[in-house]
This record gives sequence, C-alpha cells and structure tokens, in this order.
Amino acid sequence: MKAVITVTGKDSVGIIASVAEKCSSAGANIVDISQSVLQEYFAMIMLVDVTNISCPFAEFVDTMTALGKKNGLVITTMHEDIFNAMHRI
Repeated sequence: MKAVITVTGKDSVGIIASVAEKCSSAGANIVDISQSVLQEYFAMIMLVDVTNISCPFAEFVDTMTALGKKNGLVITTMHEDIFNAMHRI
C-alpha cells in the first residue's frame, strides 16, 4: 500500500529532512522522490510505502498536514487508490 505526498511552499533548509524524518518515525518507507526549487519556491512529490506504518493512515495524514502547518508548507498525503481513481479516465 502506497501514498503520494506533495509538499509546496517557500524554500528553506531542511524541508526534505523533516518530511523524511516524519515518514521514518511512522514506519513509512520513501520509494521515490522528486523535488524542485523554482526561484524561492519549493515543490516535492514523494511515493511512500505505508504498508508498515505504526499508526492508522488517517493519523499519518494528520501528522504530515500538521508538519506542513508548523513549517509554513502545504503537505498533502493521499492514498494511492484515491490518487489513481482521480486520474483515471
């Protein structure tokens, strides 16, 4: 079971590290990551394996959202099933 995590906001030192640390502490494994800095703006998308997370998925989503708010970022976490359904024609 995988999730797609997106992170956007003003660029600053440690964004990737803080998101990766939250994933790791929950037992989520980063499978793939792509990030870009456009002038002063940061954008990242991650594919994360959440099969073995130590909390309910909804709690993981809330934790990631709270991390974003704390750091002035927008972090969204979406289960791959929802993501795939949204992008099916």
